[in-house]
Amino acid sequence: MKVVVAIDSLKGSLSSMEAGRAIEEGVKKAVKDAEVIVKPLADGGEGTTDALIEGLKGERIDIQVTGPLGETVAAYYGFLPETKTAILEMAAAAGITLLPAGVKDPLRASTYGVGQMIRDAVKRGARDFIIGIGGSATNDGGIGMLKALGYEFLDKAGKAVGEGAAALGSVVKVTDEGVMPELKECHFRVACDVTNPLCGENGATYIYGPQKGVSEEMKKELDMAMKSYAKACAEYAGTDYSEYPGSGAAGGLGFALMTFLPAELKSGIDLILDAVGLEECLSDADYVITGEGRLDHQTAMGKAPAGVARLAKKHGATVVALAGALTKDAGVCNDAGIDGFFCILTAVTSLEEAMKKETAAYNMTLTAEQLFRLLGAKK
Repeated sequence: MKVVVAIDSLKGSLSSMEAGRAIEEGVKKAVKDAEVIVKPLADGGEGTTDALIEGLKGERIDIQVTGPLGETVAAYYGFLPETKTAILEMAAAAGITLLPAGVKDPLRASTYGVGQMIRDAVKRGARDFIIGIGGSATNDGGIGMLKALGYEFLDKAGKAVGEGAAALGSVVKVTDEGVMPELKECHFRVACDVTNPLCGENGATYIYGPQKGVSEEMKKELDMAMKSYAKACAEYAGTDYSEYPGSGAAGGLGFALMTFLPAELKSGIDLILDAVGLEECLSDADYVITGEGRLDHQTAMGKAPAGVARLAKKHGATVVALAGALTKDAGVCNDAGIDGFFCILTAVTSLEEAMKKETAAYNMTLTAEQLFRLLGAKK
């Protein structure tokens, strides 16, 4: 019997690999000769770096960078030396959670720290990049990140513009004399699950700007500035990605990544499943175990367990999901390829107790053991 485990983290309780190893323990208690492969799982958002560092035996690289409003912040990224791969979350350097409580300044907020992380990784030898771009505090079109990599953005007087959204409307020319030459050797894969263009009523400023502090009065002016910036970038690069789905992600960071690096925007879960090599293990798998902290209707709408199920069904495996909680609408997960799902709770208890690492691991192992005692007996 071959079992492949790819379960998302139970946030605040078990990491993806901790949950996976607990399941592995349970499976082997029930079926001693089972072949069990545990893969890390994430969706390209928060926790992706940690999951891949742990699951792919990478290194955690701690670094001081410039935060969204110019302050120094402690960030980190993952590095896989064997494949020269760096795993970054832009939110580690320019995330909205880094802003002081109640302080949002979209005119100043910059992605400069994201560029510093990329620069550091390139110097370390990274040539393949996986970048998650959710949770940004910025609406700067990626200009800060690009400046950190050596690009210069000039106004009509030939002077360097500043950073943040306030600088975008002044850009008329782009120069690259100071750009890191190693960038030409790099490949960037970006986890992006939004389809918004850069500008317009469905673009970065109008749709995501308000949560970053953009007022109703600011929208039109900032959007026009973004269009002006995009035009200057297109003239430099010879390509215009401003209408490309996802170019408006992270306040226009998607646009900058595609235009200057260049980068490939992919569904977060598809990118991660490819990065961890899940499909390579599935061709002869009997069972695939997935899941997350809470299974609900959103799980079926493209979240990590649904992505695992889709891939598993391609290879004819039976898919089971384990979760810390189930909602009444979780039944739609069956339509998304999950053959059966189970709650791991073994007793009525408080949320605090249920989320304790040792409690969750015990429950996960016990549930997996009993499930595979049944499945093993059937075989």
